Amino acid sequence: MSGDLGSLFTTSPTMVTWLLLYIVVQRLGELVHASRNTKRLLSEGGVEHGADHYHYFIFLHSAWIGVIALLVDPQHIIHPAMLALFVGTQVLRVWTLASIGRWWTTRIISAPHFDRVKRGPYKYISHPNYLVVVLEIAIVPLMLGLPWVALLFSVLNAILLRHRIGVENDVLGERG
Repeated sequence: MSGDLGSLFTTSPTMVTWLLLYIVVQRLGELVHASRNTKRLLSEGGVEHGADHYHYFIFLHSAWIGVIALLVDPQHIIHPAMLALFVGTQVLRVWTLASIGRWWTTRIISAPHFDRVKRGPYKYISHPNYLVVVLEIAIVPLMLGLPWVALLFSVLNAILLRHRIGVENDVLGERG
């Protein structure tokens, strides 16, 4: 970490800048895509479950990006192995989103007549998108020299995911 809080915003763009910009654009794009799917699924008879905790995820992910952006040294050297791990998470993200297709949303929307996805990574693990997020929340700060950010936000994310996965598993269990 550099001694200058927010120095990312006052220096010329570096690899760190482009990486964080990618993450912000990717997250915003996902929110737009998820919002469209959510509206369509609700119009097809879906019901939202677990809405009471959704805003905590938005806050957590926004704070994660914000804290990294404020604390990161824009000149930090990104280790190739860490970058490869990050790229691997992005490949898993694309595979997950492509596999779940029209059913993917950042909210829990379900109805008895909705298909349950069992292809792609869903053949192997129940919640591949959550795995992607868990990995990213740890890998990105570690890659950027902020291990305490990785630890803090991993713990907070685990607390939220424990509840959310319970809600989601209950909802999926109703669909067989």
